[in-house]
Order: sequence, then C-alpha cells, then structure tokens
Amino acid sequence: MAPGRKCADMPNVLNAVAVAYAAAIRTIDRAHWLALLLARLAVGLLFLSTGLGKVHDLAKVTGFFEHLGIPAPAFNAVLVSYSELICGTLLVIGLLTRLSTVPLGISMIVAICTAKRGDIHSVFDLVGADEFTYLVVLVVIALLGPGWAALDHLVSRRLTRPSS
Repeated sequence: MAPGRKCADMPNVLNAVAVAYAAAIRTIDRAHWLALLLARLAVGLLFLSTGLGKVHDLAKVTGFFEHLGIPAPAFNAVLVSYSELICGTLLVIGLLTRLSTVPLGISMIVAICTAKRGDIHSVFDLVGADEFTYLVVLVVIALLGPGWAALDHLVSRRLTRPSS
C-alpha cells in the first residue's frame, strides 16, 4: 500500500473513533443511575451500620462527645446516632434522599472539625480523611438526586401523574 493511501484513510479512522466514542458516552450516560445507586448504598449502609452501633452504646458515644467538648453530649449522641441510623436507611432505600444527606453532611463537618481536627494539617490531610470523602459523596447525592432506582423516583412519578 502506498504511503499516500494511509494518509487518505486517516479521516475515516478518526470518524470511526468519534462515532465509537459518542456511542460509548451515550451508553455511559444511560447508566448514570447505577453510579447514584452505588453511592447511595455505599454511604447509606455505612451510616446505617455506624448508627446502629452508636444507638446500642449511647453511653460510649456520650463519653466520646464529652471528651471532644461537644455541647450537650448526651443529647447530641442520641441525635447523631439516630440520624445516622435513620438517614442511612433512607439513603439505602432511596426515600427522602436529598433531605437525608443534610444531617449526615452536618455530622461529617462536625466530625472533621472536632474528632479529626488534630489530624488535619493541610489540604491533603483533609481530602485524605474518610469523613471528607463521605461528605463529598453526600454532596453529590444531594445535587444529583437518588437516580431512578429509588423510592423517591416512584413517589415523584406518582405525584406528578395527571389525575383521571
């Protein structure tokens, strides 16, 4: 094959790559619900689990909050424990999803500012903290919503369906 022939085929190759790329992006875009489902399950199950553990040992959580200097440690131990349990469960099933991210996000901010404060000396320490990662995932869920694999989606469809 002549060298000039290879150059002449280049636009066809580039076009084929562009078409394949566009098809791949369309496929990925249709699957964005899966990323939202995985994010909800990951942080939802985590908070459900930690909340359940805290609910079963409120005295320990209260003592830890006292050590951190958190005001009203007994009240806040109950608040945080049940928030994690209930909001984690709601994230897993995808009900009141965006609302559920708020108390969990606040808990993560408080955790970063209190329990993790001594470990954070730079932005790299901050982004390396698990609590920061959970906070980021919660913000993503709050902004993008639960996706269609959630009870919120079913409720929304039912509420917006025209009445007959």
